[in-house]
Amino acid sequence: SVSMLLVRLMLVMAPAVFAINAATKGNVIDALLFATSVAVGITPQMLPVIVTTSLSQGAKDLARRQVIVKELPAIQNLGAMDVLCCDKTGTLTEDRIVLERYLNTDGNEDARVLRHAFLNSFFQTGLKNLIDLAVIDRADVTPSAVVPDSMLGQSLRDRYTKVDEVPFDFSRRRLSVVVADAQGKTQMVTKGAAEEMLEICSFVEIDGIAQPLTDEKLAQIRKQIAGLNAEGLRVIAVAQKTNPRCVGEFGIADECDMVLMGFLAFLDPPKASAAGAVATLEAKGVAVKVLTGDNDRVAATVCEQIGIDASNVLLGSEIDALDDAELAERAEKTHLFAKLSPLQKARLVRVMREMLGHTVGFMGDGINDAAAMRASDCGISVDSAVDIAKESADIILLQKDLGVLERGIIEGRRTYGNLLKYLKTTVSSNFGNVLSVTVASLFLPFLPMSALQLVLLSLVYEIVCIALPWDTVDDAWTARPRAWDAASIKGFMLELGPVSSLFDIVTFAALFFVVCPAAVDASWSELAAAGDVAGMATFAALFQSGWFVESMWSQTLVVHMLRSPHLPSPRDHAAPALCVLTVLGLALVTWLPASPIADALGLMPLPTSFFGLLIGIVTAYIALTQLAKRRYIARHGELL
Repeated sequence: SVSMLLVRLMLVMAPAVFAINAATKGNVIDALLFATSVAVGITPQMLPVIVTTSLSQGAKDLARRQVIVKELPAIQNLGAMDVLCCDKTGTLTEDRIVLERYLNTDGNEDARVLRHAFLNSFFQTGLKNLIDLAVIDRADVTPSAVVPDSMLGQSLRDRYTKVDEVPFDFSRRRLSVVVADAQGKTQMVTKGAAEEMLEICSFVEIDGIAQPLTDEKLAQIRKQIAGLNAEGLRVIAVAQKTNPRCVGEFGIADECDMVLMGFLAFLDPPKASAAGAVATLEAKGVAVKVLTGDNDRVAATVCEQIGIDASNVLLGSEIDALDDAELAERAEKTHLFAKLSPLQKARLVRVMREMLGHTVGFMGDGINDAAAMRASDCGISVDSAVDIAKESADIILLQKDLGVLERGIIEGRRTYGNLLKYLKTTVSSNFGNVLSVTVASLFLPFLPMSALQLVLLSLVYEIVCIALPWDTVDDAWTARPRAWDAASIKGFMLELGPVSSLFDIVTFAALFFVVCPAAVDASWSELAAAGDVAGMATFAALFQSGWFVESMWSQTLVVHMLRSPHLPSPRDHAAPALCVLTVLGLALVTWLPASPIADALGLMPLPTSFFGLLIGIVTAYIALTQLAKRRYIARHGELL
């Protein structure tokens, strides 16, 4: 967008400058070279360098804050993010799931439920998640009633062998393992989300005896599950079926007519820092939305404890019934989405981006988060995540903490702020210079500056701007999300660029009518009438030298004026590197007209009277720029 803006400006200004100078000066070659140099001058030549340096510096600063950047452009997206979608487990909670209870359907603790859950978790060959590990750990510390002086887990490892399994998937939300004991008895043991498990159970175990699952018992079980969920416990149901089949591979079709044995209740308490981090993100303009595959009641309990609105919950089954427009309307008002599949998470992210216009980040660490991370503007993972999540991420946190992410968001905004400073100040300054050149070309009998001088001036200015990535940024700038806005660059250019042109024209008049005539003891018209070629050459060189120096002073100092809404002061000053390069750049350009290479550059020493004029013009320019800056802020609400 910025490049197209500059190209359009070149296509208008460069031909105009060429036509005016060719017509008024009579030298087509000089006019073409000058117009070309004007086109080059419009371009922020250091834009690729400044962009890369800004992002690289931002990446270094983020690394010091425990945030590793894989894709540099993601830094700007991180600062622009206004919606953060995250999973519940590990992000908002302690990520240390503990098996609190193993209960039968009457609500009593029952070791048989734990024993069957262990067989399922231990013998399944997929990725063992936190729930599997919690079951195995609990069995390994629970005494076995089968073998004295041994643990339950150790006993079961030796007594059973695996026959087959039906892997977990996010639509069934359950996993089955078929095992056989030493006597040849075969069992299919299934565990999974409570609601999905109830769909495949036709029987319930009561006092060790399988009985039909009646509507009355089903209502009692649902009430039991709801009570556990209300305590913030995640409930997993366990069921089994003896001698499911004799031969052949097992599949999903075998998960039927199961006997419900009981439930596992897990606790994953909220992080102590989660509530504060969520409040800070909300204050920074980032809405936190929870997208989880967990039960809605458990997720709602956790959300309420940390300050996320859980009054309006959208379930995965409801999402499938909505088209994108309806989903967008619901998603805007909802902060908790539960019982989601990976594809539903990805769809939610896409809808919030494309239909609601949000810049969406997604923070996850599991296999089921990879698709949503890919669909987001900024995929965020953690160093302990599974490989596919880290591969899908743009940014990796070394600590699984929203507080770390908040610091990364602020750094992303700071990086973008410094990048925008360069673009806006440079484009507006270059636009002002082109306007000045166009006006001067209409009235001056010679070029206001040679092509070489114009390119050299632009080069020195760009080198000074290299230090901008290290500059500080106002707290007000980092207080809210900052999306890329090329249109604001155009407005900034058109409103503040002409201010420099006004003082350039004053400089032209002072040089042409006062400084140069005093230095050569004759006006331009007198030299032209006398045919004094040497005198006219000296007059033109003095004029070009004066504007060369004045332009550098005004163009460079305006960076310090426009980098912040405040006046430069001991409390609000540019970074030391920018201050040093500014002084060196001004000193170099001021010295060049009196240097040994002045002749080669078409420059010559300036009279002392010029420097008094320079101080007056620069002072007035700074004052008017401050007034224009205040007017711009009053109209647009902010400077950058």
